[in-house]
Amino acid sequence: MEDLPKQWSWEENKLFELALAVVDEQHPRRWEVVAAMIGGQKSAEDVLNHYVILLEDLQVIESGKFDHSLNFVQLDSTQSLCWTDQNTK
Repeated sequence: MEDLPKQWSWEENKLFELALAVVDEQHPRRWEVVAAMIGGQKSAEDVLNHYVILLEDLQVIESGKFDHSLNFVQLDSTQSLCWTDQNTK
């Protein structure tokens, strides 16, 4: 049975993006270095697989096949999406 992809947190994704920006594409151990920069919780193989998925996503977006018309909840200007102490009372 094929292993499911490991989940990536928001923070791991941001560190991944930063690492891709600073680690040379030609570095012989690029994926190991990127994995270390993320915090060592992901293997070089995990990082490479995540990169391949990112490239596939970009290809779909650039091809025009991605539906950009997302449905958002409309809020009036008096409503807030911020969580406050009042929300817990």
